[in-house]
Amino acid sequence: MRNKMKLLLLFCIASLTVKATSLPTKHPDTVVKTIFTSYYAKKFEGRKTSSGERYRGAKLTAAHLTLPFGTLITVRNLVNGKTVTVRVNDRGPHSKKFSLDLSQSAAKAIGIYRLGYAKVEITYVLPK
Repeated sequence: MRNKMKLLLLFCIASLTVKATSLPTKHPDTVVKTIFTSYYAKKFEGRKTSSGERYRGAKLTAAHLTLPFGTLITVRNLVNGKTVTVRVNDRGPHSKKFSLDLSQSAAKAIGIYRLGYAKVEITYVLPK
């Protein structure tokens, strides 16, 4: 009787282990980078972006050289911890130092409007 109980217990543990290892884990391909960002000057208000839509400083948008249009990027200011989510709708910035241009409202949301630039952490999901 005792051997049967041990065998049953061993079988249960083995089946749980097999079950746990056979389940696939689905994690999206998220990318996290630390970069420098700036924001659009007021003179760009109303001008067409590379995607064809007009730049509006009041919208939460951004320019990036390589990410597809429509990609959502979460931007976190490393100094104060404030975050904002922006949508890529333009190409740029055309600078070696900066990797992202934010709209004015996005810059205000993370507290870099007066300073003009900041070191930030960006997070986005790779498109499939």
